[in-house]
Amino acid sequence: MSKEEENPPGSSQDVAATDPNVDPETSEEKLRYPRSVFFIILNEFCERFSYYGIRTILVLYLRNKLYYSDDTSTVIYHVFSMLAYFFPLIGAMLADSLLGKFRTIFYVSIIYAIGQLVLTGSAAPPLNLPDRTFALLGLLLIAIGTGGIKPCVAAFGGDQFLLPQQEKYLITFFSLFYFSINTGSLISTFLTPILREDVSCFGENTCYSLAFFVPAILMILSIVIFILGKPMYKIKSPQGNVVLEVGKCICHGIGNKWRSKKGEEREYWLDYADDKYDPKFISDIRSAFQVIKMFLPLPFFWALFDQQGSRWTIQATRMDGQIGSFLLKPDQMQVVNPLLIIILIPIFETAIYPCLNKLRLLRTPLQKLTTGGLLAGIAFIISAIVELQLESTYPVLPSSGLAQVRVFNTLNCPITMTVGDDSFVLENMEVWENKYVEANGNVSLAYTANFASCSSLGVTDTLNGAVSGTIYGTEATATSWVVTKDGISNSYVDSVSKTTSGDPAVRALVYLNSSVGDTANLNFIENSKTVLSLEVISPFNVTDLTELDPGTYDIYLDETLVESSVVLKLGGVYTVTAYVNDLSSATANTITITEPNSMHMLWLLPQYIVITVGEVMFSITGLEFAFTQAPVSMKALLQACWLLTVAFGNLIVVIVAEVAFFDSQASEFFLFAGLMFVDMLIFGILAWFYKYVEIAEDEDELPNGDIVLNEKSGTTNPSFKDDGGK
Repeated sequence: MSKEEENPPGSSQDVAATDPNVDPETSEEKLRYPRSVFFIILNEFCERFSYYGIRTILVLYLRNKLYYSDDTSTVIYHVFSMLAYFFPLIGAMLADSLLGKFRTIFYVSIIYAIGQLVLTGSAAPPLNLPDRTFALLGLLLIAIGTGGIKPCVAAFGGDQFLLPQQEKYLITFFSLFYFSINTGSLISTFLTPILREDVSCFGENTCYSLAFFVPAILMILSIVIFILGKPMYKIKSPQGNVVLEVGKCICHGIGNKWRSKKGEEREYWLDYADDKYDPKFISDIRSAFQVIKMFLPLPFFWALFDQQGSRWTIQATRMDGQIGSFLLKPDQMQVVNPLLIIILIPIFETAIYPCLNKLRLLRTPLQKLTTGGLLAGIAFIISAIVELQLESTYPVLPSSGLAQVRVFNTLNCPITMTVGDDSFVLENMEVWENKYVEANGNVSLAYTANFASCSSLGVTDTLNGAVSGTIYGTEATATSWVVTKDGISNSYVDSVSKTTSGDPAVRALVYLNSSVGDTANLNFIENSKTVLSLEVISPFNVTDLTELDPGTYDIYLDETLVESSVVLKLGGVYTVTAYVNDLSSATANTITITEPNSMHMLWLLPQYIVITVGEVMFSITGLEFAFTQAPVSMKALLQACWLLTVAFGNLIVVIVAEVAFFDSQASEFFLFAGLMFVDMLIFGILAWFYKYVEIAEDEDELPNGDIVLNEKSGTTNPSFKDDGGK
């Protein structure tokens, strides 16, 4: 056995661990804090930064860059999350039965880093990779990586301590470990949306490749840090996995029961395995099953909780994030959760729970779990109410049986017009619109336009009176017509829906006299920097609808200012009409086609606060319940089942999104809230009949692979502390 696997014979640690005459309290002072754990804590910080960095922006990448629909983006996001909480079972089995914790962490981390680089490559246009294929492959590798190391890192850190002599040190380690998780999550959740949105690369307004590459670098750095600490680690050989042993015991019991003859009845079906397995081990499994039964309703909580990164982020893209000069990104709203977790946990432990205990309220773990679940349901009612208010701000889109028709005036003069039954004056560089034209296929609208005012102002040469004709529209389509010096002859299919990114979008309709030039550039300038340049071709052309960052812009035609201080807001769709007969008289007007987001993103705070309070009461309490109600030998099994509740919760979201019960997102939120309340009613009934058990602390026989946090006797500790569902 190498130096990493055991202490040198005769060392102080060896004596303290083996000499029954040595007082643990006295010997603890002689034992130094294991420096190796700081490598493990740094490794965990980098890995959590990496994981939450990509997960924060994932749904927007799927939606805005890979052009998946909202539902498909949600499905992919939650399948990824589901796999990330399923693969820990595989990682634990590899670590405990084959590779050991150190090699499992190292090998699986390499897969993790490769997945990060593959995902980064999918977002880099110069590589010209099949982006969807590489993105999904990268996500699969990342899920294998983060899931594979999740059950190993904390337990490997616990292996560095000698118990009971270093029990106080162990508690400090887990506090630092949990702090590193939340710190990594907090920083990356705030930073990666900035890298995504505020950095431009490869000719695009965004830079998803950089936002993915920075977490990839952190993941590679975590591997380097982990390897550097190897000379200091205590590395234990694989000693078997209790989850596998439980599975074998169950299969053996079922097989024996199936083959049993009449008259060989047993009190419990698992007792049929007593020919191979110890009766106490069988009894422990039976006790664990009682706790697992209480886990059955719990996936619904995670179905709601994990939608912070999918449905709630998509909801935020339709809202206004401007706070003074700071622009809050939709995916940055997710930072509220880790920030509140850091704040709320000590408040709950030192103030809220003691007060509730004095009032004889929420005194048992199951009561806290139920309350946490109900709070999640309330959070989704709040989100549904917000969504109902948000729906009233959505644009009117072309729909079946209706057409939308618009007429833009690019001339610097008013035109008296009649279109269908509507009579109006189309002002200089303004628009007329009808969003509700009845149509069955194509529809025609007769018009008359009087250019007398334009002729008297010298704007038009050949058009000097009334002109008549027909314009056309198409069912479920927005069709725009343009008035130029040649009359109404130009049309195009318009886009009136908000952009998927939430950024404003603009197009230009410019009449450019050939005497000015054959081409020109319409430049959008902010703080002396050209943010967008649209090419204009004489005498007239329609530019593509182009996204740009929200802000206040001055609009120039080449070097000539044509409009100043134009505010383009999140969610708005704009058309710039311009008349350029000569540079001295050039002028432009920005028309709002689709109103910008008007509901502020901070209205999402209540639902984030409520669900985070629910998480504090649900997640931490759930682990406490599992660990105190199951025998010591079954703690690994219970931890595995807890992770599976998160996986199945994400599966529920996938099913609901795929079935697509409702067109309205608010209705889906109400559905989840209702399901949560029904689920907590069932859980409350189970909790009412549940009988708490007292598990002895001094069990003598511990199977290999168990998880012990507060062992009072013994020499080693295969320790584990979960990261709270993170």
